[in-house]
Amino acid sequence: MNTNQMLKNVGTNIQEKAALIWNVANTLVGLYKPHEYGLVILPMCLVKRFHDCLLPTHKKVLETAEKVKDLQVKEGFLTKASGYQFYNTSRFTFETLLADSANIADNFEDYLNGFSDNVKDILHRMKFEDQIKTMKEGKVLYQVISDFNSAKADMSPEKISAIDMGYIFENLVQRFSESYDEEAGAHFTSRDIIYLMCDLLVNGDKNAFDSDGINKTVYDMTMGTSQMLTCMEERLKQFDNEAVVTSFGQEFNPFTFGIAKADMLIRGGDPNNMQFGDTLNDDKFSGYQFDYIISNPPFGIDWKKEADDVEKEHKKGDAGRFGAGLPPKSDGQLLFLQNGVAKLKDPNKNTHTRAGIAGGRMAIIQNGSSLFSGDAGSGQSEIRRYLIENDWLDAIVQLPNDSFYNTGIATYIWVITKDKEEKRVGKVQLIDASDCYESRRKNIGNKRVDITDSARNLILQAYDEYSKDKVYEETAESGAKLVCKSKVLDSVDLGYNKITVESPLFDENGNPVKDKKGKIQADSDKRDFENVPLDQDIDKYFEREVLPYNKDAWIDKSKTKIGYEIPFTRTFYEYKQLEKADDIAARIEAHEKSLMEKLHNLFGDK
Repeated sequence: MNTNQMLKNVGTNIQEKAALIWNVANTLVGLYKPHEYGLVILPMCLVKRFHDCLLPTHKKVLETAEKVKDLQVKEGFLTKASGYQFYNTSRFTFETLLADSANIADNFEDYLNGFSDNVKDILHRMKFEDQIKTMKEGKVLYQVISDFNSAKADMSPEKISAIDMGYIFENLVQRFSESYDEEAGAHFTSRDIIYLMCDLLVNGDKNAFDSDGINKTVYDMTMGTSQMLTCMEERLKQFDNEAVVTSFGQEFNPFTFGIAKADMLIRGGDPNNMQFGDTLNDDKFSGYQFDYIISNPPFGIDWKKEADDVEKEHKKGDAGRFGAGLPPKSDGQLLFLQNGVAKLKDPNKNTHTRAGIAGGRMAIIQNGSSLFSGDAGSGQSEIRRYLIENDWLDAIVQLPNDSFYNTGIATYIWVITKDKEEKRVGKVQLIDASDCYESRRKNIGNKRVDITDSARNLILQAYDEYSKDKVYEETAESGAKLVCKSKVLDSVDLGYNKITVESPLFDENGNPVKDKKGKIQADSDKRDFENVPLDQDIDKYFEREVLPYNKDAWIDKSKTKIGYEIPFTRTFYEYKQLEKADDIAARIEAHEKSLMEKLHNLFGDK
């Protein structure tokens, strides 16, 4: 199945399956408010998924449990019997639970207590025990279990693959988020964007395909339902079906964390690699380094509650994750970017591969403010400086507007690498893919466009060819015109010296005011600033651009600061000839005439 077909599934059968599950809410009406439905539906969906996975080996697990009941350590025997890294030793199934309606609450609790500790941890974080009590008191528990036991709610691996289950969970989270008036996009990213991020990581990795096969670690610092990690593994296995991909992730939302950990358990990965907590102030992977990092951290979200811990770590400098700088407390996205940089494998600390030194690569989504917000010397500028002067910023891709479920604003994929190809050293590639998309037939929230196979391939072509100045165009099968533009800038072009230009302070007689040492005093009201490109001599610039207009001015070099910004819009700006005034007047006149004719037809001569 190609990507276009997968994207189509998101809007068709997957949505239909999720809708059937969400219809359980009909049983909850009155007992729960609409924004509370997910408190029941999401954990019940997980329980049913676990149940249906374990059902074929249920009898074998019970037999094994009886044989090893007197042993000190039983885990290994029980997981081997179940075929998964989790199990359930309760005698009940959903069928037998429904056979005893009078004792449904006690029996269901027995069933849940039969799960292995790794499953019980997930349900506990979701506070599912509270919902069982509520459903028991509201006399709806039997009906909810019955709803989830219908033939249409079969969630066995034979009926629903891990990938499709990921789609369904994403859809359920979206429904829960919308009913809770919460941003769904804070939890997950659409697959078309994820596939582009995956391919940018792999295509630019000269060490991806070692002679011994693919063996990579992948990390997502804000993993949501872990679909970015799943897609990255899927992509790598398409290149090498025996690829060894070890995923790591952290998430602080208990529901999406539970979904992510459940997915890892079912797919056979190490559930300990899925960690719960706030990445900014509770880093569960301190000291780890990874081959790939893929992430869509929240932007426009403040980090006030994490401030104490973040500021302490900032003071550690290079020994911490946030030594480069601190952004305003109103937006923490650049903190996540720094966390990612700190966790990329350093090529200086790794062994040589067949193709060279294996350094880490990251694809991370940012909004437009990360490009330019913050003056020289500010936290944002210093973070950009840290990236660029270390030559880790590889490329930035502007995505089409309306690509996300929860926002229509401009967003960008930053590609960071600690192992640049020779041709990319000292340079940064900017790719404008804002017009490289196909419109969706049906919107999902604010998402109105998809980066289809054709669009993604055009973007990757621009990235791979690394043209200094080229426009790529293609017509998709749908008839949509795809346009992608590439520019390559020298890193030095992104920096500037911010100089402080002072002018003399004059007394009432027009004489310069001097201090006791005879130094001319500056007039703060006339103070000005100039941004001098890094590749230009400051003094020569001053002589050329300032002195001809202010012969008494001077530079206060003690106040000079280095700044960095990425002039994305300016780089791709194309002048368009303004419409002639006569043409505008003629168009207005024609519009007025048409309007008057319509009014006349409507009202006559009255």
